[in-house]
Amino acid sequence: MTDLLAITTDQTLWWITLAVGLVVALVVAALLEALRRTVVQVNEAVAVLWTMGTRVAQNTSTTYVLETTKARGHDLNVELARHNRSADERSHQP
Repeated sequence: MTDLLAITTDQTLWWITLAVGLVVALVVAALLEALRRTVVQVNEAVAVLWTMGTRVAQNTSTTYVLETTKARGHDLNVELARHNRSADERSHQP
């Protein structure tokens, strides 16, 4: 009767092979999950970076006009000084 329950050497090797395959499959699944989580984190970081870069580009898209604004501000100061001198001259006339 004990002969019926005995497992042959081939069957033992097959069971060992199946167990090793299961362990390898679990390790691969764990590594793939770790990779997936890392990719999600990188994707989120890139999305934030893209948003910030877009905002910087929007905020600096008109900086070329600053030279013109500076020149017009200088012209305005010159004109105001001329008006002030003219007003002072009129106030000092008898």
